[in-house]
Amino acid sequence: MQDQTSTESTLTMLVRGAVGIVPGTRWAGVSLLEGRKVEPRAPSDPLVATLDLLQTELDEGPCLSSLREHHTVLIADMAAETRWPRFTASALDLGVHSLLSFQLFVLQQNLGALNLYGGEPGVFSDDSHRIGGIVAQHASIALFGAEAEAHFEAALSSRDEIGQAKGIIMERFKIDSVSAFNLLVTLSQESNEKLADVAHRVVASMDDD
Repeated sequence: MQDQTSTESTLTMLVRGAVGIVPGTRWAGVSLLEGRKVEPRAPSDPLVATLDLLQTELDEGPCLSSLREHHTVLIADMAAETRWPRFTASALDLGVHSLLSFQLFVLQQNLGALNLYGGEPGVFSDDSHRIGGIVAQHASIALFGAEAEAHFEAALSSRDEIGQAKGIIMERFKIDSVSAFNLLVTLSQESNEKLADVAHRVVASMDDD
């Protein structure tokens, strides 16, 4: 299974690979959308993280568009781009003249974007789209694997805690396993809480005793 470190290592390897093999790419990075905030991951250069943070600050930019609108974004020439004027002006000041951004998703889950930046206008070709798309697919798989593992580990933890809570209730009220589980479900419904949260409170109450 992947952990956070291995996921970051994989993303770093893919980003470095993109810089090396995708025609026209000088800088690259992965962006994740957390609410309205763009989080940079595995940037090949601090400049890439700066561009991500800039889009959060301005609430505009091609990576945000790729993340929110589920499509690939190409800016052939920042100087001629009119969709995100504040972002492109800042990008030009940093020496970035072109961009190719791929949305990263698996099973229709919007996970992030792979962003490729060029130091000159017009550097991204059909080969850039094709090879960049392959790198984006691998980055999607890396991110999806990390997310799936996090959900799996949370589910295992919840299952164990629900089992502990059932045991506590069985002991405290001298009832069988089915009755204890039904009581947990009733408490969950009445309190409008998730079953796992109710179980956690039951277990925590024993720790406090």
